[in-house]
Amino acid sequence: METGRENLRIQKWVVSIGVCLFLIKIVAYFLTRSVAILTDALESTVNVIAGFIGLYSLFVAAKPRDENHPYGHGKAEFLSAAVEGTLIGVAGLFIIYEAIDNLLHPRELQKLDYGIILVAFTALVNFAMGYYSVRQGKKNNSLALVASGKHLQSDTYSTLGIIVGLALIYVTHIQWIDGVVAILFGVLLIITGYRILRSSIAGIMDEADRDLLLKMVDLLNKHRRENWIDLHNLRVIKYGGQLHVDCHLTVPWYFNVHEAHREIDELSSLIRNEFGSTLELFVHSDGCLDFSCRICTKKDCTVRQQPFVKQVPWTLENLAQNKKHQLNPGV
Repeated sequence: METGRENLRIQKWVVSIGVCLFLIKIVAYFLTRSVAILTDALESTVNVIAGFIGLYSLFVAAKPRDENHPYGHGKAEFLSAAVEGTLIGVAGLFIIYEAIDNLLHPRELQKLDYGIILVAFTALVNFAMGYYSVRQGKKNNSLALVASGKHLQSDTYSTLGIIVGLALIYVTHIQWIDGVVAILFGVLLIITGYRILRSSIAGIMDEADRDLLLKMVDLLNKHRRENWIDLHNLRVIKYGGQLHVDCHLTVPWYFNVHEAHREIDELSSLIRNEFGSTLELFVHSDGCLDFSCRICTKKDCTVRQQPFVKQVPWTLENLAQNKKHQLNPGV
């Protein structure tokens, strides 16, 4: 809940700053009549709309679980990012259309020095806010914040390109550079929109996050306990800022309920310390079987049926399998 409120607060700043920067770019456009600056202003319009959508999605995502949503409301963030990615792509297409029209029907540019100063200021503010939003979004596992931050950063890069183009026009007085710059950054927006949309669809479809899983596998291998004889059927699902982890943990068969639960608590603490308090872990405990002895490193086991041969390294592939690990008969 605390993480959800923090995400909501950051998104409010994103929206407020987005509105202010949009107004500055509109002023710059009316001063210069540059289609490249109009391009930047239209992209900021998307920023504002997407910002409000992201704000609402974070408000919904921050709600606690209820009877109708037992896993919480975090998936709302994926829908927000999908809308934002779509809007960015549409803005890119519209910008290309306007740029081509400007090339066919050139307009005289005015007061480029004022325009350059104004859009340079917006670029600086956008980059700072985008960097902060992405950093906090990754920290809090918030796709909506990451999407907003990347959107602001892409806006910064496009603005820098536009500044370079305006500077060239200011020096060379070649007017068609304005349209060419707008087309280039229209294409950049389409690519950015596609990437955000692709990421959101992956979240909606519960696509495995390979980087996250590799990080978890590395953590488990480094801190593996001897009573954790085996671990399998590992699954990680994202619900916005929430992470849900399922797995099966094999412990010595003679452990009572309290002893087995102590091992589960140790596993939970290890993962939660690394991935944050927003993690929800469901662990099914299994008792070891005869073939488990050959991969078990427990030294004080008094009921061992077979000698230890070697430990099975946990990998992304074998942890995802829904079966206990064992050595091949010939090993």
